[in-house]
Amino acid sequence: MLIGEVARRSGVSARMLRHYDSLGLLRPTGRTGAGYREYSAEDIRRIFRIESLRSLGLSLQEVGRALDDPGHAPSELVEDLIRQTRERIAAETELLTRLRRIGAAEPDGWADVLQIVALLRALGSESAGQRQRAALSVAEGAPLSTEALAEAALSESDPNVAGALRWALARSGETGAALLAEGLASPSAEVRGRAVRSIAELPGERTTALLQEALTDTDIEVRGYAALALGARGVADAVPALIDLVVAGVNDVEAADVLGTLAGGPGPVSADRIAAGLVDRLAHGAVEQSARRRLTQALADIPGGTTSDALAELSEDQDRAVALTAAYLLEIRDARGGDFPGAPERSQARA
Repeated sequence: MLIGEVARRSGVSARMLRHYDSLGLLRPTGRTGAGYREYSAEDIRRIFRIESLRSLGLSLQEVGRALDDPGHAPSELVEDLIRQTRERIAAETELLTRLRRIGAAEPDGWADVLQIVALLRALGSESAGQRQRAALSVAEGAPLSTEALAEAALSESDPNVAGALRWALARSGETGAALLAEGLASPSAEVRGRAVRSIAELPGERTTALLQEALTDTDIEVRGYAALALGARGVADAVPALIDLVVAGVNDVEAADVLGTLAGGPGPVSADRIAAGLVDRLAHGAVEQSARRRLTQALADIPGGTTSDALAELSEDQDRAVALTAAYLLEIRDARGGDFPGAPERSQARA
């Protein structure tokens, strides 16, 4: 079979067949009387073997070794091809992501494109300072897609950079919330925590719903971030998680402050409900002494008769630190008088 017919049947161009011949990879077994290359059935089979191995990503040199060296084991070569392919896919995926982010930012011209590329590089820098400057420039109006900001916020470990990214994301509204919501499903508690803290910066009912979902997270810090944010929004569902923070000693001071704000605010959360929750945990036998002291301190800014009665009882607690704290808080309440609705009732009850 002459080279033209082989090219038509195999799909390999005559030029490539001549190249294979020059490399010694595929030499036709015969020649016609006029000196033309003539390929045998075995030559055709070798062509298909060459093309099969090339389809795996082997170079022509590697193809020749694989076909001509019976002792050449494929395992090491295949593993190397797997590694190279993964690296190539990663590089192509990174390029695709960058192009998508540029498109999402809707640049007006090439100047905007170049600025976005520079910002993306800065956000991926090893320098926290560079990342922070990039985030701040976006917050001040530099073009960049919300998707890029959300991904950066979910992966950022430096607290200063993370704060700047959250500030930039706060300008994105509901779009940012939808992207950050994906972080709540991450297997990493750190990523879920970053997602919650970023979502907390965004207003709206959608973000409140996402924060309420995070109240069921398995990690107490993640639940805590959600509870603090929801408490600041006056959401009653946050109360049990806030009390959990006080017991665990995780952001307990902030949690106690939010509980006090909820108890004294105009929202639907009653002071007596919060006080009852704190007292219930105090009565739990498994609560450690240090946690009982924190729970007692958390009653400080909770008005109402339930709190007053609880402090009166705690002032005689066997734990001297708890008793002294409760007695001190009672004195303050007496001094403030009408600042606490429960003070007159407590005085009458004790009389």
